[in-house]
Amino acid sequence: MRRCVALAQSASSRREYPFAAVIGRRGEFICESLNMVRNERDVTRHAEMVAISSAQKQLGSTSLDACTIYSTVEPCAMCSYAIRESRIGRVIFGLRSPGMGGNSRWNILTDAGLSSILPEVFTSPPDVVSGCLHNEVEKVFQKRNPFIWQFVKARRICVDDSGDHRAVTIKGKMGVGPRSRLATWARVLIVDRLWRS
Repeated sequence: MRRCVALAQSASSRREYPFAAVIGRRGEFICESLNMVRNERDVTRHAEMVAISSAQKQLGSTSLDACTIYSTVEPCAMCSYAIRESRIGRVIFGLRSPGMGGNSRWNILTDAGLSSILPEVFTSPPDVVSGCLHNEVEKVFQKRNPFIWQFVKARRICVDDSGDHRAVTIKGKMGVGPRSRLATWARVLIVDRLWRS
């Protein structure tokens, strides 16, 4: 996990968001990745997805059942399905994501029902450990852009494990008319621009 935090710290030099993932197996390093969404202009290039793809190529197998994935932030729903389908046995992350997380928001990582519905694809849920080095991860995000970090915390996009565990639904906070959609996109663009700076 310390390697994951160090990797996230290097993201700003590559003008990427500070999301990082590391995969290991039985104490042996397999691969690591930063988020590559901005650099590759591909929304599927989350750090976890890039790391899973790299590990499968290096190990010559789609099954990563003896592996552990470390991530700075709780994997999103998309990454969580990839983790489940690749059969990763353990997931360790720093900050929870009640707004978008594949465990605390949508319960994909620990959903035993996936295994019973399609056992040929999904094995038993992985062990999930949250809050690992959460203070160090929070410092990386805060250092990247203190203003944006306050926004991220206020929206409960990322939170540490020391506080309130209730997920906050943001749905319905912004209107649906053309003016409110424009205002929403303006806020998103401003936040993205600040995050990159």
